[in-house]
Amino acid sequence: MSIIILITIFAYFCGSISSAILICKFNKLPDPRSIGSKNPGTTNVLRINKKIAIYVLLCDILKGMIPMWISYLFNIPNFWLGIIPIVTCIGHIYPIFFKFYGGKGVATTFGSLTTIGWDLSSIMITTWIMTVLLTRFSSLGAIITSIIIPIYAWYYKSELAIQITALSVIILFKHKNNMYRLLKGQENRI
Repeated sequence: MSIIILITIFAYFCGSISSAILICKFNKLPDPRSIGSKNPGTTNVLRINKKIAIYVLLCDILKGMIPMWISYLFNIPNFWLGIIPIVTCIGHIYPIFFKFYGGKGVATTFGSLTTIGWDLSSIMITTWIMTVLLTRFSSLGAIITSIIIPIYAWYYKSELAIQITALSVIILFKHKNNMYRLLKGQENRI
């Protein structure tokens, strides 16, 4: 049980590392919390610098994967295996290192879920890409994927479906302002 606690704590701290803020700072770019949507995430960094946004995306995906890889290494039970992505995502959204103001958790969640299985993650990424290509709304891609992913989870990974559904609810909650702007026709396209 102590290894599960340590991995869970590590997952939160790993999630709390804000790739957007650190990479922008390292490259002497504006703090993403001060421009655009003021969200320290990939989509907002894309408004600053497309090349840097790719690095932010990759780092956010990686920080979702690392705690999961460690969890697999220690063969933790399925219940906790489903909790680790939630904790990592919460770390990303409410990072202790950045006054509890973080991103929306989409890339970090994707990184976590890719380690669960390529069947689940390939459907997840296909849903997001198709939505974004058809609408040019990154937020709508995240929203639709978050609504659909629990259904995929029940089919492909039923032992983790409750935790994945909880994770989807968190992502949807973080996108409530985007939903409002989409309904009003005020959301920015990418």
